[in-house]
Amino acid sequence: MQAFTPDRIRNVALVGPPGSGKTSLAEAMLYRAGAVPRVGRVEDGTTVCDHEPEEKSSGHSLTTALAVLEWQGHKINLLDTPGTFDFAGEAVGAVSAADLVVFVVDASSGLDHATVVLWRQAAERGTPRLVFVNKLDREHTSFESVLGELQDAFGSGVAPLEIPIGEAESFHGIADLLTDTAWLYDSGHAELGEIPEEMEAREAQIHESLVENIVVADDDLLERYLGGDVPAVEELELVLGKGVAASSVFPVVCGSATIPIAVDRLCNYIVEVGPSPLDRPAVPVEVGGTLVEVAPDPSADALVQVFKTSVDPYLGHMSYFKVLTGTVAKDASLTNSRTGDGERFRGVMALQGGESVDATEFRAGDIGVVTKLGGTRTGDTLSAAGNAVAPPIEFPPAVLSWAIRPQSRNDEEKMADALHRVLDEDPVLVMRRDDETRQTLLSGLGETHLRSVLSRMERKFGVHVDVEDVRVPYRETILGTASAEGKYKKQSGGHGQFGVASVRLEPLESGAGFEFLDEVTGGVIPRQYIPAVEAGIVEAMSQGGSLGYPVVDVRAAVYDGKHHSVDSSEMSFKMAGKLAFQEALGRAQPVVLEPVASVEVTVPGECLGDVMGDLSSRRATVQGSEIDRWGDQIVSARVPEAEMVRYAIDLRSLTGGRGRFTAVHDHYSQVPHGFAVPEPPER
Repeated sequence: MQAFTPDRIRNVALVGPPGSGKTSLAEAMLYRAGAVPRVGRVEDGTTVCDHEPEEKSSGHSLTTALAVLEWQGHKINLLDTPGTFDFAGEAVGAVSAADLVVFVVDASSGLDHATVVLWRQAAERGTPRLVFVNKLDREHTSFESVLGELQDAFGSGVAPLEIPIGEAESFHGIADLLTDTAWLYDSGHAELGEIPEEMEAREAQIHESLVENIVVADDDLLERYLGGDVPAVEELELVLGKGVAASSVFPVVCGSATIPIAVDRLCNYIVEVGPSPLDRPAVPVEVGGTLVEVAPDPSADALVQVFKTSVDPYLGHMSYFKVLTGTVAKDASLTNSRTGDGERFRGVMALQGGESVDATEFRAGDIGVVTKLGGTRTGDTLSAAGNAVAPPIEFPPAVLSWAIRPQSRNDEEKMADALHRVLDEDPVLVMRRDDETRQTLLSGLGETHLRSVLSRMERKFGVHVDVEDVRVPYRETILGTASAEGKYKKQSGGHGQFGVASVRLEPLESGAGFEFLDEVTGGVIPRQYIPAVEAGIVEAMSQGGSLGYPVVDVRAAVYDGKHHSVDSSEMSFKMAGKLAFQEALGRAQPVVLEPVASVEVTVPGECLGDVMGDLSSRRATVQGSEIDRWGDQIVSARVPEAEMVRYAIDLRSLTGGRGRFTAVHDHYSQVPHGFAVPEPPER
């Protein structure tokens, strides 16, 4: 594939909810541009972008796919993203690399909350947006209704550039609002036609409104327009393109990906009014502690950022990168700013879904793929000097954890490597080993997300794992003060074991941990054995109290004891300290503590009552609420972590997928009387 200059590059992310037709649209665009010889179908598992086995079997995109087409002398890098929240990390990575986000909306179902969330994320990044209203050939569709929903949700900047001719099965063309012309389609091919008489008044009304919305973005054009001068179409397109690049105008176009109708027009709009990398603001890059504005210049030193990573069974580690500036050619050597390691770009390529396309170089603004970078991860910046850091990609936090264990000894040996590889692929995933519960925890965005990860581990690496209930790391402490004597005596011929230690336990404030005091006088316990008493107490605390959970927030003082000049040893006093602690613990009003999380739940206002009621049922202590910039309610609360194990699933069900939350550990609190605490795992 030839190299393109920045002005001839268009980086486009297709986003939208599941079933909106993103992958079918990408397929239609590729076919219309001649990039593929035939049109694949999602239902048949034959599309370019849904190339993973899990995607073919489920009929849904689970990862971001890259596909390339050429249109009117331009290169369009298509990033087809998953639509479900479980794979939102994939969409975030794609949007970070895109210069234009095309929102695909299903005309038969209208605007959904997933689209609203994605729109807000793009708005926060200042990324230009365009809307493609799809599936107008379906029954019960209304372009006018969808347009109204878009304008209500996203404001007056939403500007229709065309309206459909016909509805449902009779949908057969597009009325172009800029040119006042009609394009009629037959078997995917368009011919210039006449706007139906019954549509002329409506088309003229929307045309006038569109022109007015465009000219206000240019003072000279506005003055001429008010003076009676009718702007040329070329002038309107130029100003429209500036408005799109500035994220002040959001064009709405329409069609059907499967018939297809107006797919070619979408490609036209992408290259004519969609921004190139040159039209986007310079990237603020930190170089040696100083922020530097970096613009896409093919002649500059190369600077790239990796926005996605995948592992191919044949090609190995694959890094998807965007060239922020400079030119990256085959065999280029760059340095990773995070690791300080040099990386050789031995195999650079473009992709058509799962198929590689040979390329020799990628210029500023372009997107490419390189294989077998050693230590480079998603979000890393690579440059010639190795001292440049691009803005981080803000991926959503993991909200659901599964406890996993290998099915066999063979799986146990391979699981660590497999987990390391899938973590490289997916920056949202978090894996940790909980030493208290002795579980390996894998955390992601939802059940579907985690299930797909385990499926990939089995398919790619032959690792089989079982899922078990997540254990909550309870702890124990004391409310009162108590003392006890621990005596360890053992005589079996020769040297015996003898040690006596008197220990007093006192409660400490929450979070204080453990404090040990030496109050021994008169040499009843020799100095060298005092640390052994402490070691015995610490060991007893870790082994657990009456219920078997670790003991915390205790002060232990050894104040008396006995020793034997021959039979005493470190071991005997360690055992004496342990026995004394266990005896005193039972007298000191032991209680169980549970971990409590600080939680923020964000929901639409109409869901607030249901969410508050649900939090109350989870023993939550609500701290307060506020309204965010989008009008959603943010509820702050403290919630026992035992009640949060499945909250990601339950909140999604409760709010129809519109709620989201974050949770971080805050403190430990006493378990209320009557609450059943499960037994700890066997040690």
